Amino acid sequence: MSRLITNTEVIDFIRNAFNEPKEFIPLHAPHFGGNEKKYVLETIESTFVSSVGAYVTRFEEMMKDITGAKYVIATVNGTTALHLALIMAGVQRDELVITQSLTFVATANAIAHAGAEPVFVDVDRDTMGLSPEALKTYLENSTYQKDGQNYSKVSHKRVAAILPMHTFGHPVRIESLIEIADQYNLPVIEDAAESLGSYVENQHTGTFGKIGTFSFNGNKTVTCGGGGALITNDEAIGLRAKHVSTTAKKAHPYLFFHDEVGYNYRMPNLNAALACAQLEQLQEFLKGKRALTEKYIEFFKDSNIEFKTEPVGTKSNYWLNAIQLNNIQERDAFLKDTNGNGVMTRPIWTLMSKLPMYQNCEKDNLENSEWLEERIVNLPSSYTK
Repeated sequence: MSRLITNTEVIDFIRNAFNEPKEFIPLHAPHFGGNEKKYVLETIESTFVSSVGAYVTRFEEMMKDITGAKYVIATVNGTTALHLALIMAGVQRDELVITQSLTFVATANAIAHAGAEPVFVDVDRDTMGLSPEALKTYLENSTYQKDGQNYSKVSHKRVAAILPMHTFGHPVRIESLIEIADQYNLPVIEDAAESLGSYVENQHTGTFGKIGTFSFNGNKTVTCGGGGALITNDEAIGLRAKHVSTTAKKAHPYLFFHDEVGYNYRMPNLNAALACAQLEQLQEFLKGKRALTEKYIEFFKDSNIEFKTEPVGTKSNYWLNAIQLNNIQERDAFLKDTNGNGVMTRPIWTLMSKLPMYQNCEKDNLENSEWLEERIVNLPSSYTK
């Protein structure tokens, strides 16, 4: 029989874990304990605060070392990185991109920014990410092939790519997804926005698909206020992505000549300076976050509340810790009690398929997505020493 834990006990435990008996406890606060001020001041004094600067290059090199990717392109945020990735993958206007409905809105928005439409396919309950089984079922039953391309039986639009997301830093079953995608000759773009420092075996998330993307928003494990990155091992994509993200300007000492429609997506040097200082502390952040997670695991062990742990064969960064309650009534009561007592918690996202701009998009039954939407809650997950 499972041990019953009250909401009050959870609140008391979190306050003790963060050594904060009275004040508000945020969901995920940034930690600036390294060279942030030094590097930002150096950048200001250099006057190179925009997208041309030494810290942008340094940031890209550091991300190569961390992820193992051959090419890294720094962008202004994770959404622009995703948009750029879709363009690099050949996604065209009025085409379809298969993704998950249980995700942050940026995933779907980037598809819309590319002029394409999302197709929402169900997730697995354990990873909370795109389900290989659901993907296979959709491709087998809801698409047809013509001239080596895949088309929706509903809209007859071309399926151009697959875009899974590593939810809360927990790696999706990416190898199985890619195996299926390869059978249908579809490129995979990994939305690794939340998974910096997460691995499948010894391989970093974002490096399995054709392209991966990351976010460095203020609530991420590593932040520079805004910021994103596109990573790839494909030389042609890497070179073109950098060119297109820099307004597609041809290199010249003084002439302005642009050879295709480009985007002003490059990360400013000022943000990159902050990012570099944060990346220097990544291993310490991951260590501290895992220590917090281990406390959560021990607290919720053998209880009536399930704590979401990293899938077998993976190593999660535990960006946001999550619990699974028994129903939506328990979820809502938990959210009310914790937030009402100064401990910030939040439900998982409203499904993209329920948002007004995406409610008419093609989708499967989303059974697991809806089940999780009613039960998952995020707990405070900030780095603590």
